[in-house]
Amino acid sequence: MKRNRAVLVTGASRGIGRAVATAFAAGGDRVALHYGTRREAAEEALNSLPGTGHCLVQGDLGTPEGAAAVAASAIDALGPLDVLVNNAGTNTAHPPADTSFGDWHGAWRRIVDVNLLGTAHVSYCVARNMIDNGTAGRIVNVGSRGAFKGEPDHPAYGATKAAVHALGQSLAVALAPYGIAVASVAPGFVDTERVTDRIDDAVRRQSPFGRVATPEEIAAAVTYLASPEAVWSSGAVLDVNGASYLR
Repeated sequence: MKRNRAVLVTGASRGIGRAVATAFAAGGDRVALHYGTRREAAEEALNSLPGTGHCLVQGDLGTPEGAAAVAASAIDALGPLDVLVNNAGTNTAHPPADTSFGDWHGAWRRIVDVNLLGTAHVSYCVARNMIDNGTAGRIVNVGSRGAFKGEPDHPAYGATKAAVHALGQSLAVALAPYGIAVASVAPGFVDTERVTDRIDDAVRRQSPFGRVATPEEIAAAVTYLASPEAVWSSGAVLDVNGASYLR
């Protein structure tokens, strides 16, 4: 595998994103860690990475201008990009029976802007950079089991993750003539800071393994899909849920 690739990981200050950034750095790649507002956590993640040549990139992916600026900053810092991992996302509970219309609309707007449109806009900018530089790059999206299983308390989250899977498949077809492969992972529950309060014995029992995933297990799937050996998995949506949901 080519080492010292230039990799942009969005939402990399903690959780899955940080584990993904660490895995690429451990493999000899240079990583741009994107963060939105958690600068202290992002700096801690950056300082923990093995190797050299890494950098931080800050920006709001919920606006077209912010998403384009994140891609541009990563390219300025690392040079032409070889890999993009779309991990950044946002979520807030909005069960329809208990949410006002104003809160419902606000949740949908922000979640769509970040999870779907942010992913689409960064993917466009990075893909154009890969095309312009003749790079046979890789784009990996972090989707969700919720795209298939349903998210009754977080319907916008489930809907945007389903759309991210579909976006990845469309881009896989559109970008293959340029040697660019695109795939997605669909994790179930992962032991991260964001969902610690939701992980209980009932959630653990969803998997026959009796536990939830570690961020490192998701990172292993992402780094595989970003490898040269995984080009024939372009267009795939890889379930990484410990057999907690089968389709």
